[in-house]
Amino acid sequence: MFSFIRKPDGRYTVRTDLRGRQVYREPLLNKGTAFTPAERRRLGVEALLPVRETTIEFQARRTLRLLSRLDDPFEKFLELEQVRDRNEHLYHRVLRDNLVDLMPIVYTPTVANAVRLFSTTFRRAHGVWITPEQRGHIAEALRAAVAGKRIRLIVLTDNESILGIGDQGAGGIAIANGKIAIYCAGAGIHPAEALAVSFDVGTDNAELLDNPDYLGIRARRLRGDDYYSLLDEAVEAIQEVAPGAVLQWEDFRHNTAVTVLHRYAGRVPSFNDDIQGTGAIALAGVLVASRTSGVPLRDQRFTIYGGGAAGFGIARQVATALQAEGLSAAEARGRVAVLDSRGLIVDDGNLTLDYKRHIAWSPATAGERGLAAGARLLDVLGRFRPTVLIGTSGQPGSFGREVVEAMLANVERPVIMPMSNPNDLAEANPADLLRWSGGRALVGSGSPYPAVEIDGRSVQIGQGNNAFIFPAIGLAALVTGTRQIDDDWLTAAAWAVADAVTEEERQSGLLYPAIARLPEVLTQVATALVARVKGVSADIAREEVTRAEWQPVYPDFD
Repeated sequence: MFSFIRKPDGRYTVRTDLRGRQVYREPLLNKGTAFTPAERRRLGVEALLPVRETTIEFQARRTLRLLSRLDDPFEKFLELEQVRDRNEHLYHRVLRDNLVDLMPIVYTPTVANAVRLFSTTFRRAHGVWITPEQRGHIAEALRAAVAGKRIRLIVLTDNESILGIGDQGAGGIAIANGKIAIYCAGAGIHPAEALAVSFDVGTDNAELLDNPDYLGIRARRLRGDDYYSLLDEAVEAIQEVAPGAVLQWEDFRHNTAVTVLHRYAGRVPSFNDDIQGTGAIALAGVLVASRTSGVPLRDQRFTIYGGGAAGFGIARQVATALQAEGLSAAEARGRVAVLDSRGLIVDDGNLTLDYKRHIAWSPATAGERGLAAGARLLDVLGRFRPTVLIGTSGQPGSFGREVVEAMLANVERPVIMPMSNPNDLAEANPADLLRWSGGRALVGSGSPYPAVEIDGRSVQIGQGNNAFIFPAIGLAALVTGTRQIDDDWLTAAAWAVADAVTEEERQSGLLYPAIARLPEVLTQVATALVARVKGVSADIAREEVTRAEWQPVYPDFD
């Protein structure tokens, strides 16, 4: 139907045999009023458009004016989705040029509403759904869905553990599409080469099953061997239809997430953003905080409040980084205390989930600190005396004043990072953390927050957004052609994000780069990864990265 060809100068041309309304209705081809007179005649869209020829810049300004008339973030999301339905290039141009204002609309936190309301607000499909009904012919269904496009990057979710709001069934595709938007607008992945996939195997969400509007598989979730055999077929189909594509696992529930990550490691270039991406972005914030406090990473002690996939990922990434600083595996593990809903995780023979054994303390380690399985947060803070507290629990308000006071008893400048999102699930509001600590706490968050005025100064709140990690991982994986993305990739990405924080940003209170710098930072992180993997200089790596990046400008028609 159509294909994009990259020219030496980085611009694209497109070849297509579509004509007339077929061109106008294809979002990847449609330029709206920016079609030139020659293109209008050649493609048969001359009579379908008003006569004036405009530019993508003109169209972007008009789109922003329309968005400015809307107050509700979700209404803005729906308006942007309509732009995407009509014109992919324009959508990504508007997003890239206005990341500070629009990333919270297309991604965290507004995308949570898009997931919840998916079935009732559905207009047009973005991405593909793989279901048990396709068993035995997934490759055929996938090939028909991508219609000859060269897919190089896939975000695949099984929809079970969405943004702290749980099992959302087929609506989880909205999360995958939000990630794709950041890949395209932030890291320069061509939208024709990226695909969101919902692995819809049912839902255990009773509200969805009882909802007459629900559009997904109306059945309880597939589990066990049936689940993994279907996923095996899906991965094999992806390898057949999109050979070499990088695969990002998204929003799988903790034990499934860990199993899937290890099951396909080495078989397909893949990573889990909730585990590895979250671990890397949390580590990056700690690295910046260490520079501010003067406490080296190897001397930090960590408490992670939340034992799901995110807590697992952070614990594992921190331990990896501590070992790189010279600690033994046992020493590193003893520096990280993880709590779940039952309290301190200790491998006392009663753990029911395999992945928790990898982050649990031994009874001896806990006993050395006067603790035991199930110890509550304040007890752990008092006896373990951590310097860093990270929240991934989705339990709003769990970092109260008494928690902050306990942290202040341990260290002069405690690092406190309520990472759960969206905002209404955060363990604390950064303004409260700064007020209760008298401005001493070094604070990062998982969702965007405004600056906090305290003691006559304005403290900026850095958002520990995985958007600084996953697009760079995907871009670097495509540039290097790697077959495996391991934890060392994520550690290197964390250091690169930390190095991207300017001194001015750090002095303002930021533990992360400003969101407005996202494309620049992603290029920097991808460059560091390419240089490391390929063993080339930073200059050569940057050249390879920038040559691979797509820019949201209209292609010429060949």
